[in-house]
Amino acid sequence: MSEVGVGTAARSGTILAVDDEPDILIALEDLFEDSYRVLTASRPADALEILRAEPDIAVIVSDQRMPGLTGDALLAEARAFHDAQAILLTGYADITAVIAALNRGGIVGYVTKPWDPGILRGTVAQAFERHRLGRDLATERALLRGLLDHAADAISFKDAEGRFVRLNSRKAALLGRDLSDCLGLKEADLPDPRAQAAAEADADAIRAGGVAEALLGEGLPGAERWSHFTRVPIRDAAGAVSHLAIIERDVTEQKSLEARLRQSDKMQALGTLAGGIAHDFNNLLTAILGSLELVGPKVADLPRVQRLIENARGAAERGASLTKRLLSFSRAHDLQARATDVNALIGGMSELFRSSLGGIVTVRTELVAGLPAAQVDPDQLELAVLNLCINARDAMPEGGAITIATRSMTIAGDPEIADGEYCGIRVTDEGVGIPEEILRRVCEPFFTTKAVGQGTGLGLAMVFGLVQQSKGRLSIESEVGRGTCVELALPFAAGVPKEAPQGAAAPPAALRPARILVVDDDPEVRHVTASFLAGFGYAETEAGNGLAALDLLQQERFDLVVADLAMPGMSGVELASEVKTRVPGLPVLILTGHADAMQIPADLPVLAKPFRSADLATRVLDLLGPGHAG
Repeated sequence: MSEVGVGTAARSGTILAVDDEPDILIALEDLFEDSYRVLTASRPADALEILRAEPDIAVIVSDQRMPGLTGDALLAEARAFHDAQAILLTGYADITAVIAALNRGGIVGYVTKPWDPGILRGTVAQAFERHRLGRDLATERALLRGLLDHAADAISFKDAEGRFVRLNSRKAALLGRDLSDCLGLKEADLPDPRAQAAAEADADAIRAGGVAEALLGEGLPGAERWSHFTRVPIRDAAGAVSHLAIIERDVTEQKSLEARLRQSDKMQALGTLAGGIAHDFNNLLTAILGSLELVGPKVADLPRVQRLIENARGAAERGASLTKRLLSFSRAHDLQARATDVNALIGGMSELFRSSLGGIVTVRTELVAGLPAAQVDPDQLELAVLNLCINARDAMPEGGAITIATRSMTIAGDPEIADGEYCGIRVTDEGVGIPEEILRRVCEPFFTTKAVGQGTGLGLAMVFGLVQQSKGRLSIESEVGRGTCVELALPFAAGVPKEAPQGAAAPPAALRPARILVVDDDPEVRHVTASFLAGFGYAETEAGNGLAALDLLQQERFDLVVADLAMPGMSGVELASEVKTRVPGLPVLILTGHADAMQIPADLPVLAKPFRSADLATRVLDLLGPGHAG
């Protein structure tokens, strides 16, 4: 093996000098050591080993005539595994070999012996700069390739004529073609309207010459695919737009999350609004129902007036039911599952259907007689059936029939629920049906295909949640143009449903005299409550707020305080706390039209508005206790 020398300066980079004559190697080393790190080899085999060990060599300067392997052959072999630029040192007699090496691309230049130092230095400097540029270009290509191959976005580059010059596999997949088939292709020539629209937008961006951003949604309502486009013009040395970079990002999930957040904010606002409405409305209903109950005995001998009073009472009770449904819809609700007669529940919803669905649809029922009770929260089931009917109505804008059917069904082998007998409730419409891509998402919270302001996207989500919490199952079958069938499977109850009272129970009279303080900021509700208590045989005193009540408690003795929950200045809960401190052992009953308005201690008794006199009398008797001495 011949001598291998290393220069001392090593300033700019590394070159390799190959020659079988030591004097020439010394001359080359002397010529370049001030500018480069110089490696030398006197045999072609040694040169190849050095190249394999030194990937950073930028330039090879090799003699042509060497024993064993000529210079052009050495450089051709090196080119197979190394990117160093090659320069051949040769005499005039070897010009044919030089021409062949140039044609094969094995060398970038040659210098004849004896060389001119200036010419040789310039040739090496040019080769070194070419190598540096090549390395930079390779790095840029690797970075671009890595970006294209691993980016989640669809990325493409077009020339000024709209032809693809580079793109990644994600963009090719969106075009429905192999990546190699897309090169040189114009989107404007594709039959897909989306591709043609994209080509027009790209052309507009090239003409405008500035970075452009756009958001595009496509697909069926409720199942749109949203894309964000960024178009960046690339200019040539003269400043003209020569290419366009297009980054297409799928923002469907982001748009969905934004929509859910907006709907969540709306529902939170609705819950707050519903609570305030419920409180005020229930106060009104308490005054109305209480007044009707109080006036009833006074017109006992007037049957026509009694009939009018009963009509008014029924309307007010329906109003109370609607308020309860409003609260159930707008807030989280803990299920109160119990044995429920599903047929009776559906049969009792006819008035609700008439008021909620309008006149363009008819509701038919097919209820199987003798159906056992289901274990479910009846209020939430009623709301679920109503939601399904509203969805069915919206699917039939030209009108049609909604069929509500019940049946007993056997389920086996379903991974979602246990094997056994279930109560089936089906709601079927004759509407437009649901496309398959939307059917997969209809139970997602806040997912809706309705226009803005026409739906919350919570209807089916609430139904699905009810069924799951009840250990049941929801299934949906739909065919576009033929209609939709939604079926709930609910477990049967072990017991039998409690029957609703057939008439208003007579309020229990006071067992012993008692003094009761009634506290309410609404004078009409306060008067009704006090009148009920007086009718039971109690002595009642009224106060319009918490501070007035505390003043009365300092002056007089009371056996019970009946207080409204939401009052200005001092709430019923705060009043109860003061009473507990000032008059230990004095019971407090809270009346509320919206129990969620504030946190109520678990040990504080509550009676919801509107209430019947019998409900109030029963709670008062319980709180006064059998040992009350009066």
